[in-house]
Amino acid sequence: MRILVVGAGAIGGYFGGRLLQSGADITFLVRPRRAGELASAGLVIRSPTGDVTLKDPPTVQAATLKAHFDVVLLSCKAYDLDDAIASFAPAVGPNTAIIPLLNGMKHLDVLDARFGRARVLGGLCAIAATLNEKREVVQLQPMQSLSFGERDGGSSDRVRAIFEIFQRGNFNAAASEHIMQEMWEKWVFLASLAASTTLMRAPVGVILAAPGGKDFLLGMLDECSATAAAAGYAPTGPFFQRVSGMLTTEGSPMTASMFRDLKQGMPVEADHVIGDLVARADAAKVPVPKLRTAYTHLKTYEAQRTKSV
Repeated sequence: MRILVVGAGAIGGYFGGRLLQSGADITFLVRPRRAGELASAGLVIRSPTGDVTLKDPPTVQAATLKAHFDVVLLSCKAYDLDDAIASFAPAVGPNTAIIPLLNGMKHLDVLDARFGRARVLGGLCAIAATLNEKREVVQLQPMQSLSFGERDGGSSDRVRAIFEIFQRGNFNAAASEHIMQEMWEKWVFLASLAASTTLMRAPVGVILAAPGGKDFLLGMLDECSATAAAAGYAPTGPFFQRVSGMLTTEGSPMTASMFRDLKQGMPVEADHVIGDLVARADAAKVPVPKLRTAYTHLKTYEAQRTKSV
């Protein structure tokens, strides 16, 4: 099974690297600069589960990509989605399965429109990783999971075949029969955390210590959960209890990656993670005043960032 990993940054580099390490047939679709880095230093992973250097990993660039692949693993940021689609489109054949690991749901509509719904699986990952100054992939915490599945539920021959490969990667792969529910729950948690920490410019513990902080955090979670419920994906009891606990842990240093990007003056996924949730809430007539304020704040940041770049 030939697998094309789009990008070799923190997410694509980690999961693609672990699959390559396991012996899977992996090719990384990268830009010229990253291709040069990988050719000279290899793909280096620093991880609590074990470091590895994969010398001269197989790469291809968009200009020379022609062959079809069985699987496309897509892990770009939402604001890079259009460019990513243009780069990997030649790899998509009649039987190619695309597994996107982006947050939210908006990317599914974009991929469906370009490649057809039948080719697009649901997918999500849980990992904290980054590229360091040496352009090595650094896993920051032990968690590392990747789930995927048919969006209509149940299983299929292609999901079972892909899982057979993925489970060898030593990163807690799962073939889910309820992937859309899991994607919505991740979106609820991520949007709650991102909206809260970016709006308040502080981690969870600092927000909790402020007057009204607990009510604010749980109110944001309630708004996101109500939007998911209106779409038919109400968060389950265990999920809600777990996330509520995470958002009410005193002294917690937890922030969203969007918060960290904002602090560094980087692009943020305002429309994909927060704005799309607001739009779905509006369509379902679900009031989301806290979420809407966070979205306005992020769009203001984007406007100021664009002027300064």
